[in-house]
Amino acid sequence: MTPVIALVGRPNVGKSTLFNQMTRSRDALVADFPGLTRDRKYGEGNYEGQRFIVIDTGGLTGDEVGLDAEMARQSMQAVEEADIVLFLVDGRAGLTAGDEMIADHLRRTGKPAHLVVNKTDGQDPDVAAADFYGLGFESVYLIAASHNRGIRSMLDELLPRPEDAEEEDRADKYPGIRIGVVGRPNVGKSTLVNRMLGEDRVVVYDMPGTTRDSVYIPYERQGKQYTLIDTAGVRRRKNVREVVEKFSIIKTLQAIDDAHVVILVIDAREGLVDQDLHLIGFVLDAGRSLVIAVNKWDGMDPDDRARVKEQVMRRLDFLDYADKHYISALHGSGVGVMYESVEACYESAMAKWPTNRLTAILQDAVAQHQPPMVHGRRIKLRYAHQGGSNPPVIVVHGNQTEALPGAYKRYLENTFRKVLDVTGSPIRFEFRSSDNPFAGKVDRLTPRQKVKKDNDLKKGRRIRKTRQKSLKR
Repeated sequence: MTPVIALVGRPNVGKSTLFNQMTRSRDALVADFPGLTRDRKYGEGNYEGQRFIVIDTGGLTGDEVGLDAEMARQSMQAVEEADIVLFLVDGRAGLTAGDEMIADHLRRTGKPAHLVVNKTDGQDPDVAAADFYGLGFESVYLIAASHNRGIRSMLDELLPRPEDAEEEDRADKYPGIRIGVVGRPNVGKSTLVNRMLGEDRVVVYDMPGTTRDSVYIPYERQGKQYTLIDTAGVRRRKNVREVVEKFSIIKTLQAIDDAHVVILVIDAREGLVDQDLHLIGFVLDAGRSLVIAVNKWDGMDPDDRARVKEQVMRRLDFLDYADKHYISALHGSGVGVMYESVEACYESAMAKWPTNRLTAILQDAVAQHQPPMVHGRRIKLRYAHQGGSNPPVIVVHGNQTEALPGAYKRYLENTFRKVLDVTGSPIRFEFRSSDNPFAGKVDRLTPRQKVKKDNDLKKGRRIRKTRQKSLKR
C-alpha cells in the first residue's frame, strides 16, 4: 500500500512548507469534499520512485477548546489515518509547553512518530535540537524546509522500499488487472462492485486490505484474472441498502495509486460536479488509465440524458481518449461492456514498444510538422525510446529540447497516441538534450587564438560576399 505521512505540530512551525516541498507544489490540495475541513490537505509525493501521500494538518496548541478543539480532532484523525507521523517543532523558538503536550498525546496513540526539528538554517543544528531530545523520540531529523535541506536524507530513512519491489509484491498478492472503483459518496460504487462480481464470475477470496478498510477482491471472469479495489467495502447483495457511504480520501487515493485502471463513477442525476473533477485530476497526476462510468442512467427521460451527455462531453473534452459508459449498476445495463474498455486501458498502459518504431513515429511527426526555431537554430529531435509503463513514458532525445513549446509537445502526444492506438491511458514524455561537444572550448582559447579566429571569420565573410557579387554579374 502507498504509505501515508501526516504532518502535525504547533502553528507556524513549517508544516505547510514541508508539505509543499514533499509534494513539489505550492498548494497540492487534491480534494475538497463535504465534511472535510480546510485544516487537512492531502497531496501526493514521489521520492526515488516511491509514491506516498502527505496530510497537512491545522496547527495544534495542546489545550484547544471550542472551534480549536474541532480543528485538533481533525488533526488527530489524520494521525489515525497515517502510517508515519512527523511531529514538527521550531528550532528557533525552542521547546514549548504546547510541544510537550502534543508529544505526550502522540505517545498515547501508539503511532510510529518521528521528531522533525525545522528552521535549523543559520544556526548550529545540534544546538537548535538540544532542547527537544528530552521529549524522548527515538528518531530525530534536523531540516530547513524553506531551503529544502535535510528532507531527502529524512525520506531515505522513512521510505526505504523501492516502488518496483512493492509492485512485485502487489502482482503476487493481487493477480491480473487491478481495477480501482472510486467516486463521491452515494454514487453507486458498491452497487457497481457487486454487479461486477455477479454470479457468472468466480470470487477467489475476499481479503480485507489495510486498517483503513480498503478491500482487495481477486476474482476470475471468463478465464481472465482481475482484482477489484473497493474503497467503500463490499457488502453482500442482500445487505446493500440506500445509505450514504462513509467517504475516506485516503482510501480513494490509495485505490487510485494501486490500480492499473480506475473506474470513476459519476451520478447521472446530479451531473458532473467539481468533486468529480478533483478526482479526475488526481487520477491523471498518478498516471493511471481512466474509464468514466455515468451511473443511474435508468429511468431518466431523453431530455435529461441529452443534457448530461452534453455536459460530460463539454467539461471532459480534455479526456477524449478515455471511454465513457452510461450505465445502471442497479440493473446491470452497460456494466459488462466496461470490461472491454478496462482491458484496452490495461494493454495501453503496460504496452512495450521497440525503439525503432518510436523513432520512426517521431521522425514522421517531425517531417510533417517541424519544431520551431529558437535563437536562429531549429530544435532537432533525433530518436525516441520507451522509459517506463503504467503510464507509458516516451523519452525523446535531441537538441534544445528544453525550449520545446507546450503546443508542440501536445502535438507529439496526440500523434503518438493515434499511431500507437493508446486508449484510456495518459502518455508522459521526457525530453533530453544532448551535450554539445564543443561547449566551453572557445573559453579555453588564448587571447592570440581568439584574435586569429575572429580574423578568419571576417575573412570568410568577405570571400562569401565577393562570390555572391560575382555570381550576380
